[in-house]
Amino acid sequence: MSDRRHPLPEGPDGPEGPDGPARTGRPDDSGGPDGSGGSDGSRTAHGSHDARAGRGTGEGRRSGGAAGRWRRFGESPFLPATVLSLLIAVAAGLFAGSYTYVMADPTPRRFPVAVVGATESAAAHRERAEAFADAVGEDLRSSLELHEYPTAAAAGEALESQQVFAVLRIPAGPDREQPVLEVSSASGASVAELLTEAARSVGEETGLRVAVRDAKPLDPGDPRGLALFYVTLAAVVTGFIGAIQMSVHARDLNPSERIAFTAAYSLLGGFAIAAAVDWLLNAVDFPFVHSWMILALTMFTSGMVFTMFQALIGRWAMLPTWGLMVLIGNPSSGGAVSWPLLPSLLGTVGRWLPPGASVNAQHTAVYFPDHLHVQPYLVLTAWAVVSCAVFWIRRHRHPGGRDGGS
Repeated sequence: MSDRRHPLPEGPDGPEGPDGPARTGRPDDSGGPDGSGGSDGSRTAHGSHDARAGRGTGEGRRSGGAAGRWRRFGESPFLPATVLSLLIAVAAGLFAGSYTYVMADPTPRRFPVAVVGATESAAAHRERAEAFADAVGEDLRSSLELHEYPTAAAAGEALESQQVFAVLRIPAGPDREQPVLEVSSASGASVAELLTEAARSVGEETGLRVAVRDAKPLDPGDPRGLALFYVTLAAVVTGFIGAIQMSVHARDLNPSERIAFTAAYSLLGGFAIAAAVDWLLNAVDFPFVHSWMILALTMFTSGMVFTMFQALIGRWAMLPTWGLMVLIGNPSSGGAVSWPLLPSLLGTVGRWLPPGASVNAQHTAVYFPDHLHVQPYLVLTAWAVVSCAVFWIRRHRHPGGRDGGS
């Protein structure tokens, strides 16, 4: 027989009493002690509390959600991409505006002109020169600055040294020959063109007939005198683009190596520019090594200017580089529009920026090799040295590099 015991129904106080489940004083699913469904009431009370809590949590989530989205946006690549999109649009407008402001309608200022033949003993000749200068100045809405020279050789020397833009020769006898205006396209093609047009216009209107000759013409392959501006623009732009690419694709270069490779691609790039314009296109007859070194120094300076700004302000280095070298530097360089036609402030500032210094050095090397000026070379060298020094001092912020490198 089995001694297994079967459970017997418990008494009235047990769970299976005759009256059903025993009441223990705790609310259950069938009702509370008063028979009014205490469990439902408790559930209703808790539901009301949960609803109020839910509304509060939703409002907090909504208010915190906006801040969270902004925080996530600020930490994402979308913020710099958005900022760059806006900055590029602004830069495009400024780029077009700066070149249009300078080149679309150049305004004559003052033209220094040498005068030969208007001596104290020839008052009539002086009056003729001044009358011609006044008429030309009125036609150009500017003024000619007349500088008297005792001999034609002295006036020619002033033209060669770029102290004047033209020479006005007054003949000894007004009935023998007409006055001659010698312009210099090599000194500034835009200035020479304006002076030529004004002299002819004034001659027709006033009867002060003046013959015009070009004493210093441009190379036949560059009749507008723009080749030097374009080669400088190429050196400036490729100089800092090369530095940008170095920072992206050669990040492991240490600071000293970065400077060395900037110099290396500058030497190669300067050679390529000079060879293309001179040997391939035959546009300008460069003094090859001299022009090559100017272009290489320009590229190096431009690349190191970007590298300096990168060490100072990081990823936004392109902004001051573009503004300094392209928006301001190239239009004010005097390459496309000569100095006397530039707005006075730009004409002054442009001489002290790398693009203007490069154009000035190249222009003198090509057309006035016997009268070189040291100022443009000092400007380029100063910008290069300062940029290298700042980069070296701030080299701990160099983006990349290798451990143990300098």
